[in-house]
Amino acid sequence: MSRECELTGTKPMVGHIVSHSQIKTKRRYLPNLVQVTLHSEALNQDFKLRIAAKALRTVDKLGGLDAFLAKAKEDGLSDKALKIKRDIAKKAVA
Repeated sequence: MSRECELTGTKPMVGHIVSHSQIKTKRRYLPNLVQVTLHSEALNQDFKLRIAAKALRTVDKLGGLDAFLAKAKEDGLSDKALKIKRDIAKKAVA
């Protein structure tokens, strides 16, 4: 399982730990991933996703999974999230 947010595509970043004597040691900054179950109102279905805590706050702010996916760009979404977005779009047209 990769350490990547399924909604935003947030991945680990690389940086340095810098000591008092300015010695730089490589380190990884991992995203704060949480396993959540989000409900889609359009599909009337629950989905288990592994997303960053920051993304969860954004989902809450925008009013749920459906609203978030409507605004989200497709390049940052995982395959699972893309399928959910397309299913919601089909349901909205029908």
